[in-house]
Order: sequence, then C-alpha cells, then structure tokens
Amino acid sequence: MTTPAKPVPSTMSRSEEVVAKHKKYIWPSVTNYYQKPLVADHAEMQHVWDVEGRKYLDFFGGILTVSVGHCNPRITSKINAQVNKLQHLSTLYPNEQIVALAEKIAQITPGNLSSSFFTSSGSEADEAAILIARMATGSYDIVALRHAYSGGSSLMKSVTAHAPYRKAAVISVGISHAINPYCYRCPLHLKYPECEVACAGDVENLIQTGTSGSIAAFIAEPIQGVGGFITPPKEYFKIVFNIVKKYGGLFISDEVQTGWGRTGKKWFGIEQWEVTPDILTSAKGMANGVPVGLTVTTPEIAAGFQGLNIATFGGNPVTSVAARATIELIEEDDLLENAHTVGNYFRAKLEELQEKHSLIGDVRGMGLMQALELVKDQKTKEPAPAQTTLVMERARDNGLLIGKGGLMGNVLRLAPMLNTTKPDVDEAIRLLDKSFREVVM
Repeated sequence: MTTPAKPVPSTMSRSEEVVAKHKKYIWPSVTNYYQKPLVADHAEMQHVWDVEGRKYLDFFGGILTVSVGHCNPRITSKINAQVNKLQHLSTLYPNEQIVALAEKIAQITPGNLSSSFFTSSGSEADEAAILIARMATGSYDIVALRHAYSGGSSLMKSVTAHAPYRKAAVISVGISHAINPYCYRCPLHLKYPECEVACAGDVENLIQTGTSGSIAAFIAEPIQGVGGFITPPKEYFKIVFNIVKKYGGLFISDEVQTGWGRTGKKWFGIEQWEVTPDILTSAKGMANGVPVGLTVTTPEIAAGFQGLNIATFGGNPVTSVAARATIELIEEDDLLENAHTVGNYFRAKLEELQEKHSLIGDVRGMGLMQALELVKDQKTKEPAPAQTTLVMERARDNGLLIGKGGLMGNVLRLAPMLNTTKPDVDEAIRLLDKSFREVVM
C-alpha cells in the first residue's frame, strides 16, 4: 500500500498567495498600488487591516467611495435587513426603495434636478448623461476638458483626456476637449487672476472651430479627480456655463468624486461655483461602497429620452437602501459642515507640510479632497513621479493609505472620509511628514 504524499507547506505569506493568484486569474491591466500590493482583510470606520493583521489609517477610501466609514453599522445594518427582505428584481418592477431614494435626491439636488436614472457605476452614469443630452437637444457634439477622467467604457474613454486611460479602440467622434483650468501648470502660460480666466474662453473657441457650432453638452468634473484634484478658479464655471448656453448645450456636472458633501458645506461640488447644471451625475461615495450610479436631470430633459430604457442593477432595492442610508447619515451628523471645518484644518496642515518639504510644489483642493503635487524643483516645477511613488510606499509602510494621480503621476490624492476628525488629520500629517523625511531627493 502506497503512503499518500504529504502536502508541501507553502513558504509564501497570505498576501503573496493572493497576489500570485491575482496575477494568474485577473487581467494584468487591473492596476494595484504599491510594489508589494496591499491585500485587505477587514476594515472598520477610518481603518483597514491587511491579511497579516497590519493596521492602516485610510485617507483614500477606495477612491473616495467609502464616504462615511468602512462597514459603518448604521449603513450595513440597513443593507443586511434589505438583503433578507428583497434583494433584486430589476427596474422592470417598481419598488419602494428606489422611489424613496429618488425622492430624497430630488430634495437635495440644486435647481429642478428631480428626475433620476440609476445605474451601477460612474461610467454608466456619465454615458446616460451624454445619451439623454444628445436626445434632448438633437445635437451630437460633446465638449469635455483636458485631463478629465470619465470612466472605462468605450464612450467614456473618448471623453477622458488622460493618455494612459485612452489606449486601444477609442471612438472619439463627436468629442472635443478644451483647455482645462490648471492654474499651477497653465497651458496658456498665464497667471491667475491677471489672466482673467482666459482658459474659459477656449471653450467658446473650441465650439466655434472643433464642433458643428451647436453642441449637445459640456461635461466636466468640478474638481478633476484622476487628473490630480485640479481645482478651477471661482469664476471659471460661471463663464463656461454662459458659453455653453450660447451654443445650445446642456451643462453636465460629473460629481462622481465631488458629490455628497466631499467639498464641504454643499451637497455637490458644482454648487461651490454657484452654477446649477442641467444634468448631474454621481457614483462612488453615494452609497458608502455599494456599487451605484446616478444621472439626475430635470423632468423636461428626462422626457426627451427616445425609446425604451432599463438598468438591470440600477435602483436595486439593496443599493437604494444603502444610498439613502448614507445620505441620511450625512444629514444627521452634519457631515457637510464637518467636511468644511476639518477640510480647512487639513488644508492648513498640508500647507505647513509644504513649507517643510521642497518636494511639495502645490497644495490644492477643497473640503476633504486635497492634493499635493510633487516636483523636483519648486521654481521649474519639473514633475517628480518617482518620488511621488516613493512617498506613497513609505506612507503605506508607516500605516497610511493615500492615492496618486495626475497626468504625470506626480500628485498625491488625499481624501479622508466625511466623518474624519481633527485627531485623524493630525495622525495622517504625522505619518506624511515622516514619509517625506524618509524620501531622499
């Protein structure tokens, strides 16, 4: 009788085993942060633990998606109750949950944005916005901004103006890109405010020369997310709004990252620029980590949709409950004000950090959406992507999770949750300071 061979013990750690299988079974194009990717095991409110039990302060929240704390029991308890009651039917059957969510959104959105269409992601939300804009106006041309990111579908890759995300078969017919308001690296080589926001005028010039002259819509993120939290001057969107109207277009505000109080005091980022959009899209932080997409517009524009429309998972009862619970928690805990107050405190601490570390060329953002652009020299502004990666790696080793972005990969994105406290900020700044000190130019 042959004795069965004993299994050979693995010399790999749990993280290494997961990463090895990820490389084997997941598309290699799926990006992971860090030289040795972090394999998360569990999370609670502001913190994440990896499979080896290491604890991290999370200042990125799954790309601004976990908005009110990981596994927040005030959200998850309602999700669990709904899963056990009614999990899914699709939009072919109305349910109380989708109606309750849509009604709540109508109460907090600016203007007469009261007719919602739900999907499962920001890409779908933006695609629905462009579709309805083209139907409602009868025009086809869309104007977007350079450095924008709008999603991973074929159409949204066309709207995106960020080379690493535009590879392969991108259909760009009907999509034009205007200069974006990147004051730190002004493409017109001007300086604000002496420039009189000349970049806004490029939108009109583009419409006159790069479109049919009659546009369906202009789409923009109030603060460009993947672009590196590029924040426009206060006059910018008012000027652009008037230009868009002059040429018959609708104004689409892409609030996938800026929505739900992220910028402080206001529910939506575009409200900081005192503009009321015709269509507003969102996703990410809307449901604290549950997949969701929103396209909300006026009843008149919504009525312009031609043909039939469904969304298999959009408005799912569980998703709707999660989103409404998140919105209500933000209201109950006055997190719009917290994002403003703690955001200002955070910004001041980041500016103090800039004075200490010459790598930091620019500090920008709004509320709890702040960025550090890293440069080799503050005068020449030469980007420092390698050092940016090193600071991220050191921050992770020191127990802090942050994000990265910018066309040249030299921007640190910092987006703590809306219920972040000043002590959380102090700890993050301590860890960031330590990380910068450990990176030698």
